[in-house]
Amino acid sequence: MTRARRNVVVLVAAQALLGAQMPVNFILGGLAGQTLAPNACLATLPLSMIILGSALTARPLARFMQHHGRRAGFMLAVLAGALGAAVSAAALWVGSFWLFMAGGLMTGIYMSAQGFFRFAATDTAPPEFEARAISWVMAGGLAAAIIGPAIARTTNDLGAIPFLGSYIAVIVVNLLGLALFMFLDIPKPPAAQNGEDQGRPLPQLLREPAIVVAMICAMVSYALMNLVMTSTPLAVVGCGFAANNAADIVSAHVLAMYAPSFITGPLINRFGTTRIVGLGLILLALAGGVALSGVELTNFFGALILLGLGWNFGFIGATAMLARSHSPAERGRVQGMNDFVVFTGVFIASLSSGGLMNCLGGSPQAGWSAVNLAMLPFLALAGLALAWLTLRHRREARAAG
Repeated sequence: MTRARRNVVVLVAAQALLGAQMPVNFILGGLAGQTLAPNACLATLPLSMIILGSALTARPLARFMQHHGRRAGFMLAVLAGALGAAVSAAALWVGSFWLFMAGGLMTGIYMSAQGFFRFAATDTAPPEFEARAISWVMAGGLAAAIIGPAIARTTNDLGAIPFLGSYIAVIVVNLLGLALFMFLDIPKPPAAQNGEDQGRPLPQLLREPAIVVAMICAMVSYALMNLVMTSTPLAVVGCGFAANNAADIVSAHVLAMYAPSFITGPLINRFGTTRIVGLGLILLALAGGVALSGVELTNFFGALILLGLGWNFGFIGATAMLARSHSPAERGRVQGMNDFVVFTGVFIASLSSGGLMNCLGGSPQAGWSAVNLAMLPFLALAGLALAWLTLRHRREARAAG
């Protein structure tokens, strides 16, 4: 427990400091992309490149950490985050949309690593501490929700080139955060010896119902959150409000994403993963309903707060479900595939967000409605998958009892 708590403290600090760069990217990325893009429909493409970078590197990064340890993987990714911010800053300096996309792709390597913070929290934790460890690490995002938008607000207008100061600040954040991982104490997984259990092969793991449903629910929770959040700054500004209003709304959203994390772990332990994931999906549906009911600031705040709460319960619940469904020997295989699936879904959502927002309906209001209506089929998919798993568990319990 001493080692587990120490690692959780390090990972909470990393989530707070290094995680602050993600709100900066999502507040300013679409707005900066809109100033650089040759076509307004491509405004959110740089944000999609961040997600694509995450999807492409999730499995290789998981394998790298399986062989070289969490510390080495996280430090490598933080350096990639600094490089991505530097390339994005250079793109703003020279006015290159395509270079700005390349910076986003490199930033995605860091984002992929941040997704593994929650899994790393369980590496040295006893089973009864796993859900709480995941929740505490995710709660570090509360500080990120304050630090990130504050960076965006105070640095986006520094100098003659809009947004350049913010990306320079992100470089500094990454370099400061690099030192945190020197205090991480997670042993490298021992290499499997001949005759030792190396776990189930990936095709067999993907036939495990709990693993498949956990992946679907995690992907839907994260993808729909990203779909709506990516378009939010464009919708807020398009409906006549200021960029600082968009920053405040995203800040409230990120706070809602992480604030419940102090209780999510205990709730999972008490009520089970399926009920908590189900609650998350309901909250995501309510977020869409509030967004569709109007385009006043109160609607934006209400929808984005509900969106954050839904992501928290849906994503953390699915993470805990996944963590309980595989052995330590299967960790790299399952976690890498999970995050590949999650970030592929998020990439598609992010890619669709700008097109729905800017190129469908002819007005910001119509585009915003299209973004939120697009949530419905995916919520239905995740809800049906979760209901199927619940019924399966009940049948198995009746058969066993």
